[in-house]
Amino acid sequence: MLNSVIVVDDEASIRTAVEQWLSLSGFSVQVFARAEECLAHLPQHFPGVIISDVRMPGMGGLQLLERLQADDPDLPVILLTGHGDVPMAVEAMRSGAYDFLEKPFTPQHLLGSLRRALEKRQLVLENRRLHQQADLKSRLETTLLGMSQGLQQLRRQVLELAGLPVNVLIRGETGSGKERVARCLHDFGPRADKPFVALNCAAIPEALFEAELFGHESGAFTGAQGKRIGKLEFANGGTVFLDEIESMPLAQQAKLLRVIQEQKLERLGANQSISVDLRIIAATKPDLLEEARAGRFREDLAYRLNVAELRLAPLRERREDIPLLFEHFSRAAGEKLGRPVPALPGAQLAQLLAHDWPGNVRELANAAERHALGLGAPNSEVAPAGHSLVAQMEAFEAQCLRAALRQHGGEIKAVMEALQVPRRTLNEKMQRHGLLREDFVARG
Repeated sequence: MLNSVIVVDDEASIRTAVEQWLSLSGFSVQVFARAEECLAHLPQHFPGVIISDVRMPGMGGLQLLERLQADDPDLPVILLTGHGDVPMAVEAMRSGAYDFLEKPFTPQHLLGSLRRALEKRQLVLENRRLHQQADLKSRLETTLLGMSQGLQQLRRQVLELAGLPVNVLIRGETGSGKERVARCLHDFGPRADKPFVALNCAAIPEALFEAELFGHESGAFTGAQGKRIGKLEFANGGTVFLDEIESMPLAQQAKLLRVIQEQKLERLGANQSISVDLRIIAATKPDLLEEARAGRFREDLAYRLNVAELRLAPLRERREDIPLLFEHFSRAAGEKLGRPVPALPGAQLAQLLAHDWPGNVRELANAAERHALGLGAPNSEVAPAGHSLVAQMEAFEAQCLRAALRQHGGEIKAVMEALQVPRRTLNEKMQRHGLLREDFVARG
């Protein structure tokens, strides 16, 4: 139950009395003598109720109500009125005030009105939270594509971790989408409006690594003309994505560890520390602890980076996502080129499902673009990877079910008619492939 209350009244005796009543009843209370002070200290999405006198020097209670309503029409405001202000307070309730109390009022009257207002506020905030979660989930589904159980679990983990102030380590093969996941962790979290800085540790020459990360002052080394802001300092307030972190030189690992621990850095050639607020998301192919045991990575840094870990399954482990991804990349390429995309025959779809995709999603995207260009059948140059007929048929069956569910918006009866299967058989197959009707119902 919410218990935050702000009281605004220019009379010190009323402020003190109300504060005492409410504090003894278990409420968290802030008091202000002027409406202007209340507005200056009011947090965004305040999870409570405002109690305000109507007549005050400067901005009165009705003006305060108007300002509060403009920012948040659902914020409950209880007005305290003198006898002559009752008609005015009634009019204010028509404009959005939650309630008004005529002075003098009893503690019981105040507490009753306040508790009802807080209950309403709690329902409003919970409803907003649920709508926000649904919106984020919908947006994430269009960013991290796939209906496999692994992808669904990954999206749940991303939504959970995006809002937490912890460093994340992403493990996955080349081309599996590590930077896209890192970007989602940033975009769906509280740092979304701050910089997202991506750095590939394997692509930076060791001699330039320190200057790239930490920046330098003028004359710090030969060729250092002018001051330069490093990547870490530039990302202040936001997120730094360090791809192929296992390639970072050991000397720079020690300095990165210090930045993580102290939230401070020093430019090359400088004597003054600069405070930074950073979230580090690192990506790696090998196990960093195994790299540490081999002497190629600092064990203490590995633990600092791996507060939470996300593993991205290679495409060969989630074959049921291949047709959806191929369709997406083909359509995007067709739109970019301004030309229709040729249909994909069943034999070529089977070929897609059979291939092992060592380059993962990146390789699949390339094949889809070639298909959109009409440059031959996707992966016609590679033979099927030797998977059993049963495995290929299972993957194809899952794709057919998914396509029918998507086409008919999750309407089971329509799917039964389209695929010509009885209800029990359809239910068994959907359960075996981890398909839920709710995931295909069109959202309003």
